[in-house]
Order: sequence, then structure tokens, then C-alpha cells
Amino acid sequence: MNNYINKTSMKSSLKSLVTCVILGLTALSVSAQTADNQKAKAKFSLEIDPATFVFKGYSAHIRIQPKSSDHLVYGLGIYAMDMPSFFVDMNDKNADKGWKVRINKALGLFGEYHFTEVNNRFFVGGQLSAQEFLLENDGFSGNETFTNGLIMAYGGYTVKPFSFPVYIKAWGGMGYTFKMAGENMLNNQKYDIAPISIFATVHLGYTF
Repeated sequence: MNNYINKTSMKSSLKSLVTCVILGLTALSVSAQTADNQKAKAKFSLEIDPATFVFKGYSAHIRIQPKSSDHLVYGLGIYAMDMPSFFVDMNDKNADKGWKVRINKALGLFGEYHFTEVNNRFFVGGQLSAQEFLLENDGFSGNETFTNGLIMAYGGYTVKPFSFPVYIKAWGGMGYTFKMAGENMLNNQKYDIAPISIFATVHLGYTF
């Protein structure tokens, strides 16, 4: 009888131990999955280009870091600004001819690869945009608009100077541009659209 009681007690204790182990492992597994899900959560960043506001425009960019990637970022941006005269004069065919040029409105798609981590240190990217330009000239009345397509490759460097998630992102790029619609002539004077576009700026961003 005692042996039967001991065996029954041992079986009961063994079942309890196995149950505790299973419950413990299940709890650890759920905790690990929760931690992994939190760690892998997609991140969003908002960026502005302060220069666009200086030149009587605006900008707003949203960037998304997929939860499955440590290095890739995709984004969408809108922007507008008066083009500084030195940008206009970079094309010799337009230099010193009184042209005033504004990016009236623009929409761009962006993709970036960050080599160490997103929004920290070196990165490269690509941009596909449609940009509506407003043309005026000091020598003529009236204005004209035309829409350009832009395909640009760019690269830059991002720093995080503060303890909170604000970053400063300097970048420059070179791309191919082409007219999609509209007129780039005013009073029979042609504004030349160079096929190669060069641009550089600094973005200010916040990740949440």
C-alpha cells in the first residue's frame, strides 16, 4: 500500500512539475514574442526642409521604416519654394536673363538605405518626383507653368545631436529631369530645361 501511495504521489508531483515547466515555457515564449513584436514595430519620421520656408515655400515629408527592416526607409513628400537665383544661373542658357522660377507644387516618392541604422550616419537614396514650375521674367508681364518629371539619386549623412529623437539630415543628389506638360516659354523667350539637375539641402526630422 505504501509503495502504491508513493508511486501515486511521485506521479502527481511529476505531473505538477511538468505542468509548471510547460506553463513557464509558455509564459517565456509569449513574453519573448511580445518583446519581438514591440522591437519590430514600424517606425515613422516626419521631416521638413527649413530652406523651403526661407525661400517662401513649404515642405512636409513622411518616412516609414518597415518593421521587417533595419536599414530601409520609404517616404512621400510635398514641397514648394522660390528657386534661388544661383540655382537658376547654374544653367548658362538661363543665367542673367531675368528669369524668376518657383517650384509651385511638387510631390515626390523616396526610398533610402541607411548603412548602420535608420536616421543615423551615412545613407543613399532615390527620388521620383513631379514638379510644377511657375515662370516669370523681369522683362515681360504674365507667367507660364510647366510640369517636370525628376529621377534623382542622392546620398548624405544624418546626425542625432540630442537625447530625444530629433535628427539633422544633410544630403545632395544628381538626377535626370524632363518636361511632362505645360509651356516653358514666355513672350517667345524660352526657359531652358537642363536634363541634369543637381540639388543639395538639409532636412530636420523627428522619429516617433
